[in-house]
Amino acid sequence: MKACPFGTHRVIEPEGVLPQPAWKINNSMNTAYDNEIMIDVTHLNIDSASFRQIKEEVGADEEKVATKIMEIVAERGKMHNPVTGSGGMLVGTVAEISKKMSQKHQVKVGDHVATLISLSLTPLKIERIRKVHLDREQVEVEGKAIVFESGVVVKLPNDMSRPLALSILDVAGAPIQTARLVRPGDTVMILGAAGKSGVLCSYVAKKMTGNVGKVIGLIHHNDRREELEELGFCDTILQTDATDTVGVYRMVHDATDGELCDVTINVVNAANTEMSCVLSTKEHGNVYFFSMASSFTKAALGAEGVGKDVNMIIGNGYAQNHAAYALDIVRENKKLFELFNKRYG
Repeated sequence: MKACPFGTHRVIEPEGVLPQPAWKINNSMNTAYDNEIMIDVTHLNIDSASFRQIKEEVGADEEKVATKIMEIVAERGKMHNPVTGSGGMLVGTVAEISKKMSQKHQVKVGDHVATLISLSLTPLKIERIRKVHLDREQVEVEGKAIVFESGVVVKLPNDMSRPLALSILDVAGAPIQTARLVRPGDTVMILGAAGKSGVLCSYVAKKMTGNVGKVIGLIHHNDRREELEELGFCDTILQTDATDTVGVYRMVHDATDGELCDVTINVVNAANTEMSCVLSTKEHGNVYFFSMASSFTKAALGAEGVGKDVNMIIGNGYAQNHAAYALDIVRENKKLFELFNKRYG
């Protein structure tokens, strides 16, 4: 079979679909096609919504989580959570690459790289799991993966550890999209502001909106409030359950003197938070759903049901120059770098 740039030649079931929606793909690592890159994988960063679901299913136990991940990959040929539909991303070393692909992606055999595409479409074979980091959603593995011609792969930076770079690149789409949406003077709310992508989005939102705007950080638990306050990116921090739609709306209403938010960014890894975003946003405002736990159906029909005219944007993990942008914003702020290094380095 001729290799497809989008990877359809690896699809087993059902035939005729792309690798991401496919139920099962071919993860044979005997050799790579001329338009594929083979990678020796060292770390996986499991998508936050997926990792949370796995822990809820099997318990917060390293061995049980490792077993579940191995089962999913063995069944599907990729790390594609059958419940959440999401995956994550990986880092490793280029093991095999054709001249054509080397020129296109500017990487060569031996380069340490990150794949900025979802594990839900990446052929993956895990030989063994060495360590599951329950606190940061990362897994140390021995295995191999394939990147298709249309995929995105970048060299890892030399000034950061692999786990640190992995944690930043995993959510690289969120901060650059935040920069595109937020304007000077805007009122912005970040649902999940204390998490990995939430902290980055809060920093960018504050940078873009300036001193005349306002950034509201919504958190579920108070255990990371002190860290968020120390960073100083959020003008107001609200603590509540993001699934409490009316409760969130009332808190935001009071915090904005009834004006609500110009931009609302959802990076929460829990389901049923869509309408908290919609109700908290001004008419014709923007809601950015970066969370993979978000439901298009709930957001669209829910907004219709309450008569709310807002622009709803689906989070795309890819944007031009998103990797460099995410790494640079961490480098440019000392407090941000120190926090990420402490949590994930």
